[in-house]
Parts: sequence; C-alpha cells; structure tokens
Amino acid sequence: MEKKLLNMLLGLCIFSVPFLFKGKKMRETLVIFFSKGVLATLIDAYVVGTKRVEYPVRPFARIFKTNLIYDILFFPLLSVIWVKFSYNDNLRNILLKSLLFSVPMSIGQWYFEKNTRLFKWRKWSIFHTFCSVNFTLFTIRGFIGFIKKLDRLKGNQNLNEMEV
Repeated sequence: MEKKLLNMLLGLCIFSVPFLFKGKKMRETLVIFFSKGVLATLIDAYVVGTKRVEYPVRPFARIFKTNLIYDILFFPLLSVIWVKFSYNDNLRNILLKSLLFSVPMSIGQWYFEKNTRLFKWRKWSIFHTFCSVNFTLFTIRGFIGFIKKLDRLKGNQNLNEMEV
C-alpha cells in the first residue's frame, strides 16, 4: 500500500509541474522550487539524523534515509502553490492562508503516521509538523519577498541611469 501511495504522490507531482511552471514569473517559481527543496532536504536530514522521524518505506532506501519525493518534489511544489496563492497579500492574509496549507498537512501526516509505514514519528508530533511546515513556508515566502524588493531596487536604478 505504501509504495502505491508514494507512486500516486509522485504521479501527482509530475502531473502538476507543467501547470505550475508557466507564466511570467518563471524565475521566481524556479527559485521557490529549488530553495524549498534545499531547505526541506536539510531539515529532513537533521530530523532523520537525530532519529526524530524515520521513513521505513521510501524510494532509494539503500542510498537515502529521507524521502526524496517529499523533500525535492512535494514540499517544493506545495510552496510554489502557496507563494502563488499568497503573492500579493498583506501579512494578515498570508498568515491566514498559511493555515490552509499547514493544518491539512499536519493532520494528513498525523493520519498517515498512524495508519501507514510511510514514516514513523519517534520524537515528533503533529505540532512539530505544523511548526516546520509554517517555518519553511514563511522562510521561502520571505526569500521571494526579498528577491522582489531587489528587483524593484534594480528597476529603479535602471530608470535613474536612463535619466542621466
């Protein structure tokens, strides 16, 4: 059953890529995707290395102790969706919209931890999942906000150079 669930998740991720990676903001989308992949992989490596979480069923089990489908596909794609969903929002709406992602993710992980062998929580809880999902969402959202600010500054600098 676990292999089927992982294959379904992989298929869903692959299916969603063409829909998420289109439009004018391709550079930002790629930055979101790859930076979230790096962040999720680093956090997951720490969490697995400290034996807080274990992935009994995972792809490439002989090579990796973490689940690559989660770390480099699912969580990064989730962040792409979230940033697009909250792109022009103020802080209050960003906070509210983050709950639409972190609460179902936390409940889903809790359910799958109890009913499958996809992962086992050792020194982990639904609260840890909620906090780590929000931490990574806000970290990536802040990073994109920083990039947007740099782009605006660069745009203003180019305008000033044209006036001279």
